[in-house]
Amino acid sequence: MIDRRTILKAAGAGLAMIPTLSFAATNAPFSRAAFAEAQKANRPILIEIHASWCPTCRAQAPIISELIAQPQYKNLAVFRIDFDGQRDDVRAFGAQAQSTLIVFKGATEVGRSVGDTRRDSIAALLGKSV
Repeated sequence: MIDRRTILKAAGAGLAMIPTLSFAATNAPFSRAAFAEAQKANRPILIEIHASWCPTCRAQAPIISELIAQPQYKNLAVFRIDFDGQRDDVRAFGAQAQSTLIVFKGATEVGRSVGDTRRDSIAALLGKSV
């Protein structure tokens, strides 16, 4: 007798055999050297000024994750700066608050937002980088 669990296992095994396309932006811890390298390579860049205690940052995270998984962002370099632990870097970017998103096209800053949790406007901001 075939039970529900057997059917689900078989279905899962079958799906695992279907090839999928994978697109992913490059996520890396922020370092000035890595940022400079991405700029020199003329890559699109997203800087996230993030705090673990920030509810706005937590709201932004799944939106950003979903967006950067899309094919047009496969070359996007994503750097997260800890608002509390990397104060010098926060100041270097002129950020006044956590939940700041800054996008670059190579060495040129092309947009920024603070406290935005709307998918459409975050998508528009990221779109400026590519």
